[in-house]
Amino acid sequence: MKTLMLGAAALVLGTTVAQADYPERPIEITVPAPAGGGTDTSARMLATLLEGELGTSIAILNAAGGGGSVGVTQFMQARNDGYSLLATWNSPITTVPQMQPTAYAPDSFVPVASTSQTAYTLCVAPAFPAETGEEFLAELAANPGRYTYGNDGIGGTMQLAAERIFQARGIETIAVPFGGAGETLQNFLGGHVDIYGGSISPVLPYAQSGEAKCLIVTSAAAVPALPQASGLEALGLGDKETLLWRMVLAPAGTDQAIVDRLIAALETTVNSPQYTEFLAGVGEVPNVVTGPALGERLQGEFDALAEVAQSLGLAQ
Repeated sequence: MKTLMLGAAALVLGTTVAQADYPERPIEITVPAPAGGGTDTSARMLATLLEGELGTSIAILNAAGGGGSVGVTQFMQARNDGYSLLATWNSPITTVPQMQPTAYAPDSFVPVASTSQTAYTLCVAPAFPAETGEEFLAELAANPGRYTYGNDGIGGTMQLAAERIFQARGIETIAVPFGGAGETLQNFLGGHVDIYGGSISPVLPYAQSGEAKCLIVTSAAAVPALPQASGLEALGLGDKETLLWRMVLAPAGTDQAIVDRLIAALETTVNSPQYTEFLAGVGEVPNVVTGPALGERLQGEFDALAEVAQSLGLAQ
């Protein structure tokens, strides 16, 4: 019995020391979206700054597909030792499971911290016959089934956001799913879809250069980074607001001491001048919700979107 107690004490001591020294080796962050999209660029900037805060290198692993569900499902196999993290937007966790079977739920992870939030946007080519959000919706309404819009996957938050707007105006369009905003942008610029539907950051340089016209954002208020885009309040659709927000999650069972270390590092990083400046440049704002409060936010949004998806006839 004495030997067993000594062994248990040594195990606890070893675990405590390991946690105190965390991190001792590189960390890998899974991003369930292709390179070049908003979640990817945000995660890469976050990782660069976190390296200095945590004192270790951080690698990004892109795993796109299924509106983010492919990468999230892959992450479910990660060890809960603090060296595997998930940087995702809300859609794969709170929206995709409404539309298709997934191997996970909002409570399948340890919530660490949210990092930023923004609106989605709907953009068209310069020759599109509309210059305002109202003209854009009028053109779609006058041509049912003619226009295609790219989105970040079947059942993703972008599709839900667009359909809430379109159904309120009796508009019929064709949704074309891609692996993420980066792929949507490539296909939009290549002329394969008429409308870009996705996060602001990937398309912002093209809106600024005049290669794209962004005419609607899915927030109630307008977004300063896209002056031509109408907020939904101005279109009489303020109650259809849908936001995109980003977060970092850890595998279930990750030790609380490690989670607390990550929370502290993320709070410092997200509120740093470098990161807030980066966010402002891509039309986003810092938004830090941590631990159990983040878990409540995830579950609350999941429950609310279940009702919205059901009402729109999009639920599985």
